[in-house]
Amino acid sequence: RSPVGLARAILDDGRHVFLASAGADAFSREHGLEQAEQDWFATDERRRQFAELQASGDMFDVDMKYGTVGAVACDTHGHVAAATSTGGVTGKRWGRIGDSPVIGAGTFADDRACAVSCTGSGEFFLRVGVGHEIAARVRLTGEPLQTATEAVLAEVRALGGTGGAIVVAPDGSMAWSFTTPGMYRGTASAKGARSVAIYASEQP
Repeated sequence: RSPVGLARAILDDGRHVFLASAGADAFSREHGLEQAEQDWFATDERRRQFAELQASGDMFDVDMKYGTVGAVACDTHGHVAAATSTGGVTGKRWGRIGDSPVIGAGTFADDRACAVSCTGSGEFFLRVGVGHEIAARVRLTGEPLQTATEAVLAEVRALGGTGGAIVVAPDGSMAWSFTTPGMYRGTASAKGARSVAIYASEQP
C-alpha cells in the first residue's frame, strides 16, 4: 500500500538497493507491510481521465501526468534523505518505468551533497540523471543548491522535457526549481516554521 514504506524496509534490510514487481511484493509481505489490491489505488477522477484518454483514440501520444509526491529531509546530524512516489503517466505502455523510483534520476540522497526528489517528464529525467547530476555539481564543483538545480533542469528542458526538483543539503539549506507554470511545494522546520506555494511568483 505504501511504496515509500517498502523502500524504507528495503533500505533497513540492507542486502539490496532496488526491488521491483513480484519480488518487491513478496518482500513487502515477508516484512509484514500493509497490502492493498490494485483497486485501492484507483479513484473516480483517474478513471474519468483514463476514459477520456481512451475516447481520444491516441493512448500513447498524450502528455498527462498526475500524482507525483516527493519529499526531502535533513536531520540534526546532517543526514539527508529523499523519497518519491508517483502515479506515473496516464496511458503509459505496460512495463514502463519512469524516473521516480530510479535512484540517481528522480530520487537521490548523498550526505556529501544533498537529497533530491523530482517530478516531471520521466524519460528526460532518466536521460539526464537529474538527482545524481544535481548532487554531483554540488559535491564536486561547490555550486550552490539553487544554481545546480536550475542548471540541471535547464538540461532537461533543452532535451524537450519539463518538471521540477526539490533539494535539501546536510546543513538544512533548501532549493527548488521547476520549468512548469507551477509546482505544489511546502517547507517545514524543526522550529515549527511552515510554508506552502504553487506558482513561481510565490516564495515559500
